[in-house]
Amino acid sequence: MTLPRITFGIIVLNGEPFTRYNLRALYPFAHEIIIVEGASPKAAHVATADGHSIDGTLDLLRRFVAEEDPDGKITIVTAEDDGHPNGFWPGEKDQQSQAYARRASGDWLWQIDIDEFYLPADMQRVCRFLAAHPAASCLTFNAYHFWGGFNYLVEGGLFLNHNFQGEPWGAYRRVFRWEPGFQYLTHRPPTLGDSTGHDITALQKHNLTRNPADAPIYMFHYTNVFPKQVIPKGAYHAGLGQQGVRQHFERFATPLNVRSGIRIYSHYGTYNWLRRFDGPHPALIERLRTDLREGRIDMPMRRTDDIEQLLESQQYRRITAQLQRFEHLREQYRTIQRAGRRFATRQAATLLPRAIVRRLPLYMQTRLEQIRGARQ
Repeated sequence: MTLPRITFGIIVLNGEPFTRYNLRALYPFAHEIIIVEGASPKAAHVATADGHSIDGTLDLLRRFVAEEDPDGKITIVTAEDDGHPNGFWPGEKDQQSQAYARRASGDWLWQIDIDEFYLPADMQRVCRFLAAHPAASCLTFNAYHFWGGFNYLVEGGLFLNHNFQGEPWGAYRRVFRWEPGFQYLTHRPPTLGDSTGHDITALQKHNLTRNPADAPIYMFHYTNVFPKQVIPKGAYHAGLGQQGVRQHFERFATPLNVRSGIRIYSHYGTYNWLRRFDGPHPALIERLRTDLREGRIDMPMRRTDDIEQLLESQQYRRITAQLQRFEHLREQYRTIQRAGRRFATRQAATLLPRAIVRRLPLYMQTRLEQIRGARQ
């Protein structure tokens, strides 16, 4: 199979213990890998005085390039390289994403976090899909979200909610068609524009997890496995003004009971709970787990006796089964509401005379004109 030219774009701060395993997983599929290392000002509490990782990630990246990059695929970018001499990236991740996008030379841009992995066979399937669909503008995936260890998933209403990632049923925008002149507009949610800044993300969007024509492809998201990962995120989200989110991250290390075990997160008023994961992990994650067990990596892990007790509880299983039905029904209702609003907006753009449109608030005028322009 001739591989498509994929640029992998990564933002990383304190990426251990995942860094080398992630790069090894991506390397066979990569045209290039562009890694943007460092902190924004709101992450200064987990950065060095000059804006870099405190766990040695930057030094490890440089060693990886020297020792494991025979084809010269990897580029490391720091804030200093991009004209910020104090070492910190301005803003809140938009600039970091734009830094790898400006340097991208592939035909596709695959955004990936350092703790995101895919089964190798699924990455091959993505490559075949890109070859068969050259006009696709965006591929999305739903994710397995690991919490507390490699054997447990957190799931629930947060990961169904449109507000989570800006996509129906909580899908992640990850792979984008890339051409000269394209721009990376925003990091949350990931949005690309053409040379004029017009959003092209949704032109031909495909969800490869919920695609009924083929087996689902999942992103494996190991974002809440180690206390070292999770606890500092509380202060980071507090810096963004999200105090409620901070409490959920700080509770990671406290024992769970049935009450807290259905509120692992409560964003947007949702219920979220744990379940056991007994499927296969990506090969490089299995190698990471072996290195942890055999002491080649020293990384404290969360105790899991409270999780095991919860998952063995008939009460917990009964409650979470009911909440699963409730959260799916709630998101189905919201999906219908959004579809109705979109239909009404399209009808207004088509039917309302311009004299009436000009009397509407500016944001409504702008949206209606965008719809009219897209139809012409």
